[in-house]
Amino acid sequence: MAMDALVRALTPYVGRICGSIALDRGDDAMQETFIAVLRNIRDLREPAAVRGWVRSIAVRESVRQARAGDVVAEPVDRPAPDIDLTDAVDVRAALAELTPQHRAVLVLRDMDGLGGAEVAALLRIPEGTVKSRLHRARREFAGRWYR
Repeated sequence: MAMDALVRALTPYVGRICGSIALDRGDDAMQETFIAVLRNIRDLREPAAVRGWVRSIAVRESVRQARAGDVVAEPVDRPAPDIDLTDAVDVRAALAELTPQHRAVLVLRDMDGLGGAEVAALLRIPEGTVKSRLHRARREFAGRWYR
């Protein structure tokens, strides 16, 4: 019952990460995340760190699923300028046009609010790489959002 409660409590959080990074393969990434969590929960030494531990698994699985699925963005018809863009722009379509690595950095920094060092540790990349990917991801996202 404790495992069921843990999965239920973490599902919205894991779903948001997986859906934002793996897009159409988000459900697969979420499933793989929970499989890994349930298989390895006994290895977790610090129960208070469960959310960060699960986040690292979710990001890894999401990037893996996105790469495996060769997520390719479909062209999106943008509304005429006189239409209210806040209602018409599809965030998911803008995210789909980013690479999985750029989506991961953008989600971790801008949605999860992690610092650059935390993102670097989580993705196992240098902090400078996080900064450059974040800069590119924000620029690319904004360009797709506002076109």
